[in-house]
Amino acid sequence: MGQLGQFLPLVLIIVVFYFFMIRPQLKKTKEQKKFRENIKVGDKIVTIGGIHGKISDIQDATFMITVEGGVKLKIERSAISMDASTLIGAEQK
Repeated sequence: MGQLGQFLPLVLIIVVFYFFMIRPQLKKTKEQKKFRENIKVGDKIVTIGGIHGKISDIQDATFMITVEGGVKLKIERSAISMDASTLIGAEQK
């Protein structure tokens, strides 16, 4: 019981880390990936840099977005903010 008692607090710390830090981060990453895969032409988005635009073309790893004034920007798929884009989508409905 002596050696098990010494390692029990360490094991509990690892379990707590997993359930409160690692698992939620993995879940959020999975949700972001699903969100980025489901974006279609015409959706309004916000980039992680704060640029608001509308999807005008979709390629493998990039999007072409149209911003105010008709300017088109090519951005990486990973540059889209799921949280901010979801808020804009909710405002439209």
